[in-house]
Amino acid sequence: MTETNPDLVCRHLLKDFDGFRAVDRVSFEVPKGSFFSILGPSGCGKTTLLRMIAGFQSPTQGDLLIKGQSMIGVPPNKRPVSMVFQHLALFPTMSIGDNVGFGLRQRGVARADIAHRVDEVLERVGLPGVSARRIDQLSGGQKQRVAIARCMILEPDVLLLDEPLGALDLKLREHMKVELKSLQAAFDTTFVYITHDQSEALVMSDNIAVMNQGRFEQIGTPQDVYHAPATAFVAGFVGEANNIEAKVSAANGSILTLVSTAGTEMKVEAAGGDLAVGDMVQVFLRPEAIEMSKTMEGLGAELNVSQCRVDTVLFNGANSSVMVRDAAGNLISVALPQTGSFADLCEGDDVFTGWRPEKARCYPAVRTP
Repeated sequence: MTETNPDLVCRHLLKDFDGFRAVDRVSFEVPKGSFFSILGPSGCGKTTLLRMIAGFQSPTQGDLLIKGQSMIGVPPNKRPVSMVFQHLALFPTMSIGDNVGFGLRQRGVARADIAHRVDEVLERVGLPGVSARRIDQLSGGQKQRVAIARCMILEPDVLLLDEPLGALDLKLREHMKVELKSLQAAFDTTFVYITHDQSEALVMSDNIAVMNQGRFEQIGTPQDVYHAPATAFVAGFVGEANNIEAKVSAANGSILTLVSTAGTEMKVEAAGGDLAVGDMVQVFLRPEAIEMSKTMEGLGAELNVSQCRVDTVLFNGANSSVMVRDAAGNLISVALPQTGSFADLCEGDDVFTGWRPEKARCYPAVRTP
């Protein structure tokens, strides 16, 4: 359970580099004891934002508060934060215990107290009795936990994590998602985590800020940003989504009637904004939201139905990703289980796809110059 008072508050943070705006008036709050992720593509400004929170860079404008105190002008070593870097920055010539206790030695803590606190924090991260071992004797996941322990021994109010899973292989990365979430809950410390990997953010976070070109496009729970993306960028970046171009032919409140480029009529819910008859739009539709049948009668009358032809069937474990091509030639991805009537689906088969109006999100079409 998080407290109402935020550990971290950023107000209209702006950062310019020689005329280039890396962070553009970003404002947000992170409640105490929560896991907050900043998700975005490379170059969107998320690392610059994290470095401003850590104190390695100063904002051009704006304010930044930790525990209600402004950090503007406060050097990194005086801020109640610690940071885990992508490459961990562990000292290879030091023992595990010396690595974990490094910050306490810098603060002048007595050796006996350091040894006790090192043993305590190593046990809390699941590495008891390894203080005397060398760093190179650890697995990748164990090194991650040592890096966390080295930060948490300093009892920071906020722990900053700069893509710490980026260098791990896929299987270990999947395991460490669960580990990191468990450690955050165990220490009850506020985590601010940056990543370009949507699956990391969706699995671990209490709230996610989706960043694009220096700005936050949406802040919300993982369920919010996945099921109710606020913008076309969020819809396309978070999770897999089909993108269908169409034109508005009628509007009835939040329900729009569209005509696709193939002339197929469909109904969708608008995702905010003023859309009028004649406007070109983008429709985003998750693969798992699409139903499929070998006959039109197999789909409900309330669905938007299209006749398609199977282009590719991709096996990916528990499910298949089926690529079908509609009358306009658009490829549409459909997620299907391996069992049932589609287990023997083949390329070239004729099928019908259908989806409910509320399952899609509709946005004004993005015009490229």
